[in-house]
Amino acid sequence: MLTMTAIKNDTKGSTSSKSLRVAIQGYEGSFHQEAARKYFGRNVEVIPCDTFRQVVKMASDKNESDGGVMAIENSIAGSILPNYNLLQKSNLTIVGEKYLHIRQHLLVNPGVQLSDIKEVHSHPMALLQCLDFLEQHHSWKLVETDDTALSARFVHRHKSKHTAAIASKLAAELYELEMIAPDIHTLKNNYTRFLMVQRKDDAQVVEDADKASVYFETDHSKGSLARVLTLIAAAGTNLTKLQSMPIPGSDFLYGFYADMEIESLHQFDTVIQEMQAVTAHLKVFGKYKKGVLK
Repeated sequence: MLTMTAIKNDTKGSTSSKSLRVAIQGYEGSFHQEAARKYFGRNVEVIPCDTFRQVVKMASDKNESDGGVMAIENSIAGSILPNYNLLQKSNLTIVGEKYLHIRQHLLVNPGVQLSDIKEVHSHPMALLQCLDFLEQHHSWKLVETDDTALSARFVHRHKSKHTAAIASKLAAELYELEMIAPDIHTLKNNYTRFLMVQRKDDAQVVEDADKASVYFETDHSKGSLARVLTLIAAAGTNLTKLQSMPIPGSDFLYGFYADMEIESLHQFDTVIQEMQAVTAHLKVFGKYKKGVLK
């Protein structure tokens, strides 16, 4: 089986003759598919899933897929906390990441004019992101849907001149729609970070890894978290993210998810060994190449 780490990031096309199959949350034309294409190449085959839980299930099954792609945080909305728990309970490891600039466009069937539109379909978050533009057209009815890509598919299938969708450029291409109003999102600096995950048994070591993600719990004694953070800093490791999360089944006890930049795998392994001595529980989610924000 071709492993995900054997393929380099390629925005122009796949570097392999064999198409990779990865599970995504959402449907064809979604931002998850766009992230998968930008990371693995245009030939990557996506397996649409309704929920992130289903993504993890499909990605964990070697008979169903070669792995998965899942959003983990957004520069505006913050972390998708349930996804950390899903990863923690899975047999998946992070093999890469991709930062995707989220750009929302108003899509219509060919020939439709702005004056023809009576209603706009999209995911509630997408509608909210484009509210300043939408409020300029008071007569339009806003229809909330489960997915931006499904909204684009609906417009395409029904061939209505009175219905528009808010979705990605990829959705416009796949469903033969026109971007009658591009980039209608209010906040232009909107990025989502996507993780590329694969089964641990199949993943290859990323020799030039410069980023790692871990989860740890302390004994919750006074200064226990400070000791862990001091240890990480003393090792010369740059902590880029620290996210607290309630420990399921506990009485207001918390675990911590951390991203850190590393100089080498040896440096990271040394840090992990030292962290094990001052934590109650420790799990490495993955060691991989950090994505580029562009």
